[in-house]
Amino acid sequence: MASYRVEADLIGFDDIPPLKDGIQSIREAEETFYGFFVDENEESTLAGAISYSREGCTVTICRMMVHPNYFRRGIAGSLLQHILMDQQLSGATRFIVSTGTDNLPAIQLYESFGFALRRVFTVPPGVSLTTFERPAIIS
Repeated sequence: MASYRVEADLIGFDDIPPLKDGIQSIREAEETFYGFFVDENEESTLAGAISYSREGCTVTICRMMVHPNYFRRGIAGSLLQHILMDQQLSGATRFIVSTGTDNLPAIQLYESFGFALRRVFTVPPGVSLTTFERPAIIS
């Protein structure tokens, strides 16, 4: 959850829902999770994770988290690429993701993968979120 602490600082809001998550709430989430493990000192460490949900041909990226010790190593991009390719092969035609409007690293990541801004909205108590969308790449 350390990655969400960084996001909370970036967007200036300490009460983002992922900071309230625990093992049980994550286990009960109706999302599919993938982890990214890094081998260091003969140990495998969970450095990042992504989750998504799918309704019909639409995939919503629900969570993206990378531990701050592993920022800037391409982990988020690798996780996102995996979901995009895997779900496209399974017939997904549209991908959606939302993040804090002031979370510039996340926005840059999503835009670099072809996501386009769809809407900006505010949730109580005045936190601005941005939703991005992209179609599947037809090859």
